Amino acid sequence: MKECDVPGLVDHLFRREFGRIIATLTRIFGVRNLALVEDVVQEALVRALELWPFEGVPENPRAWLIQVAKNRALDRLRRETSLAEKVGSLKQLATEQAPLQPFDDDEVAMLFLCAHPSLAPEARVALTLKLGGGFGVREIARAFLAEESTIAQRLVRAKRQIREQKLNFEMPGDGDLPERLDSVLSVLYLIFNEGYGALREDLCEEAIRMVRLVSGHFVTSSPAAHAVLALFLLQSSRFAARLDPTGGLLLLGDQDRTRWDRRRIDEGLIWLDRSATGPVVTPYHLEACIAAAHAVAPDASSTDWVHVIDLYNHLYELKPSPVVALNRAVAVARVDGPRAGIEEIERIANQPSLQRYYLTHAALGALWRELGDEDKARNHFRQALECSCSEVERQFLEQRLLGH
Repeated sequence: MKECDVPGLVDHLFRREFGRIIATLTRIFGVRNLALVEDVVQEALVRALELWPFEGVPENPRAWLIQVAKNRALDRLRRETSLAEKVGSLKQLATEQAPLQPFDDDEVAMLFLCAHPSLAPEARVALTLKLGGGFGVREIARAFLAEESTIAQRLVRAKRQIREQKLNFEMPGDGDLPERLDSVLSVLYLIFNEGYGALREDLCEEAIRMVRLVSGHFVTSSPAAHAVLALFLLQSSRFAARLDPTGGLLLLGDQDRTRWDRRRIDEGLIWLDRSATGPVVTPYHLEACIAAAHAVAPDASSTDWVHVIDLYNHLYELKPSPVVALNRAVAVARVDGPRAGIEEIERIANQPSLQRYYLTHAALGALWRELGDEDKARNHFRQALECSCSEVERQFLEQRLLGH
């Protein structure tokens, strides 16, 4: 046994190992006992806080937690079910030894369970963060600007659906792997984007950790997964430079690129290269290529904007979303001037989703300011402030409205 900061260690284990322990015990006890598994893992962590300060920390804390949680689950099952009915399965469970290093199969299988296509998209995200990442209901609600009760209800409904439909905790077969993998990658993409937009580095890092598991597993390793990992690494490399010393938001062109994480960029470029081995180009490939175009440019003016526009053209063919069209319009402004960019945005700005999107009006405000029309610029920044955005984004828009 060894001495250390027990509360700090338990908090670390909860954040970093919760999903792995949940996955290991779900393999042992089955998805029908998913709620039980969650409960006993929580109880094991509480027990660690009670015992470790006096008895010391075990040499393998994760294995200790797995064993304590497993024993508690067995006790609960014995109490809740007649021994005559369960004697065979309980005997098998009691003798099965949880691995000291949980198999990657367990964690990846848990991601595929949480992101099962039969579940509602919003439930997949909440379940993945809860069971795969160890995020609490309050954390998930705060990240997605939702009520805690709403998130709790999504989780309850998703677990009930898993139980009633008897969804399996296993790696998908060859036949349904493409659809299932696409669902997992979509969920991780949503988690990362939410974290990036909200400046929640913890969400982004958890999405990166999860996609590393998927990309590195021999069954799920694929060009699409490699492209997602490349995209996340390249985007997250900017985190240290996204805020100024006062906490104000900095646009991509205003960031100090010496503060970008070059090691993460280099790794992202390696994964992008690996993603090019397949015959299919996905939106993830194109978004990663766009991120790479920014990452390799020493400054904003050196960015190959013509190439970026070409990438956005291809991306729009595969993913014709208003946001892609807006980003393309901003790139057009960098090549053909602010008036051309304004014309591109005004051509698509009547779409409802863009009318409610603060960046539509913020982009128009910035471009009109470049043309010297302060009245139109301020009008658009006012419209941007009427849209939903984070507090940091609101402060950014208020500074732009004042002409800063």
